[in-house]
Amino acid sequence: MKALVIGGTGPTGPHIVNGLLARNYEVAILHRGTHEVEFSSPVEHLHGDPHFLETLQEILGTRSFDLVISTYGRLKIVAEAMKGKTPRLIGIGGARAYKALVRPQRGPVGIPIPIAEDAPRNFDPELDKFTYLMAVAEQSVMKMHGEGHYSATIVRYPLIYGPRQTGPSEWSIMRRILDGRKQLILPDAGLTLRSMGYAENMAHAVMLIVDKPERSAGQIYNVADEKVISVRERIELVSQVMNHEWEFINVPGELAVPSRPYTAAGFHTILDITKIKNELGYRDLVTVEEAIRRTVNWYLDNRPEPGGQEERNVRDTFDYDAEDRFINEFKATATRVREIPIVREPRHHTYAHPKTAGQLRDHRGR
Repeated sequence: MKALVIGGTGPTGPHIVNGLLARNYEVAILHRGTHEVEFSSPVEHLHGDPHFLETLQEILGTRSFDLVISTYGRLKIVAEAMKGKTPRLIGIGGARAYKALVRPQRGPVGIPIPIAEDAPRNFDPELDKFTYLMAVAEQSVMKMHGEGHYSATIVRYPLIYGPRQTGPSEWSIMRRILDGRKQLILPDAGLTLRSMGYAENMAHAVMLIVDKPERSAGQIYNVADEKVISVRERIELVSQVMNHEWEFINVPGELAVPSRPYTAAGFHTILDITKIKNELGYRDLVTVEEAIRRTVNWYLDNRPEPGGQEERNVRDTFDYDAEDRFINEFKATATRVREIPIVREPRHHTYAHPKTAGQLRDHRGR
């Protein structure tokens, strides 16, 4: 059995490749060659750009594979290129294809929680071109499946964490700890919930799809860690590994601009993973707590270069002077706001508690 993994050197790639090797596949990976990793057994490396049909066709020539897993490149291009080259394609997409996550509504109807696979996707390029292209790519894969070119399955990843991220979100917290920072700006008390996926867990989900070809044929699955934690809990878990305590500066989300690199979206993003749990038996291989511990320790041993590509990818300038000025101004303003006299009704129960029998209303008029 021959398998092709497009990508293979990112966070989930090595786990997917090793999973295929453990299942006795003869594996080739197709990637640009900018990153190399070690696998449990030798694999063939095909170097080229998977973003264009002509380069894919040139690299693959007349070759065919029993299974193709596309984790990188342009999925719409891969869908076209794999016609006649495989009986089975697993395409890795992302949760950002959901329309509700592109421009969340500020009103009585907002983001569905949790978001199931049948939620509307973004097919409006004017709303957001990137997520539009993601939705169109999924549509192309399923069109090929419907036409019988191959059996296809779509996987929607959340934000992935773990070793070898191109933009490691944990590093924003880690570097601040390493740089001796004591105060951390936290939007909305860090209560925002967000589905994320540890790389090994997400690869496990892909392997369940590999192992159950008939059940997963033509299906779309959300995948994510089973346990969803808040922004503050994630920061605290990272900090515990590094034996660090913060003074959290709780700021309204719309003002907490310096925190954006390490807190991301200011709204709950929770994926419904019931389908893959019920149909394929997904359960986390690694707990969130252990996954964060492994992630932090890996980045302590493999620290991103200050000002390098990884830091630029998380869009964090680590401008501590600006952060300190922000914190000082916010504290001073908060002090003035607290001094405004606010008259409040004394706290009491809303139900009547009469003191004397036979009264229609009690002493509070309830």
